[in-house]
Amino acid sequence: MKNVLMGSFRFVYLSLLLWAPAALSAPAQRVLLDMASAPVTVPQPVERVVTVGAVPVLNSLIFAVGEGRSIANGLPAFAKHSRWGYQTVFAPQIAKLPSLQNPDNTPDLEALLQTAPDAVLTMDRAGAERMRRAGLPALYLAWTRPEQVKAAVRLLGQLYARPDAADRYVERFDHILATVAARLQRSKPVRPRVLYFNPATLTQPHLVVEWWIRAAGGESVTDDGRSIEARSFTMEQLLAWDPDFLIVVSREDAEMLVREPRFAGLSAVRNRHLLVAPCAAHTWANRTAEQPLTVLWAASQFHPSLFDDIDLAAETARFYRDIFGVELSPEQIGEILAGGPAANSVRHK
Repeated sequence: MKNVLMGSFRFVYLSLLLWAPAALSAPAQRVLLDMASAPVTVPQPVERVVTVGAVPVLNSLIFAVGEGRSIANGLPAFAKHSRWGYQTVFAPQIAKLPSLQNPDNTPDLEALLQTAPDAVLTMDRAGAERMRRAGLPALYLAWTRPEQVKAAVRLLGQLYARPDAADRYVERFDHILATVAARLQRSKPVRPRVLYFNPATLTQPHLVVEWWIRAAGGESVTDDGRSIEARSFTMEQLLAWDPDFLIVVSREDAEMLVREPRFAGLSAVRNRHLLVAPCAAHTWANRTAEQPLTVLWAASQFHPSLFDDIDLAAETARFYRDIFGVELSPEQIGEILAGGPAANSVRHK
């Protein structure tokens, strides 16, 4: 009996010796729920993340938790325009990395599998499911409302085990919006009628615009309760709306409004209330982690007398320093507020 017990002990002991190194070397893993509540298993820590699809938007979320250095892909062809030059200021390594998506901006599964990222971020729900079926840890992120922007950043705080960074972003987000809301509530100014659009196609491209225009004290002329992402309209409708302010994404678009006779009858054109949205990680007027800055900027344009004591350049510099972890020069801040890099300029750091 004694021999049997000793033999059993030796077997268990040897088994533990064999198992222990493997157990100790196995990477820790966690399960996260993405914004469609899909469970995704990721390693711990997360060090290499790939963004596919709306790459500048997704990168902005990574910048918001101070993890730009983890991005393991370059910019797709559409984002190599000078407009997105600050992407390579916030994450210099991406200037030399290849894009990991196809020309139609769908994921390049073969290239992704070879890269073996710790996580893949996408705003395409069906694409996330396809990538997971291929064995990639893909998380779906999307938003149309401010609470969802904060939720997306909190998810990345979980992904990187940086809840402190996510909390810092949410606190700054809420502080900026509360500051603007308090001043508007106290003064109750007349809300100007505002249109953010592409003058070449006569489209308003993003649903989130309806939120930030209202939060900034404006009245969006396209805010008709729609739930679709983009809204098209006719020239006749534009003339009937006759907005007080027109907002576009580029200096070229602003020049088009002044140059083309079809826009000459608009009040905003006659009064030169033509605004070019600032641009850094992404165009502030579109979906971006820079959304609180969008509200502060727009409010200062719509109601300058209510915000003339706020140094917009200083607030912008502080946001990028405290949230993105990047110190920008006064010249860079001025360029961002003027609409971003001019055509063919380079902003690599």
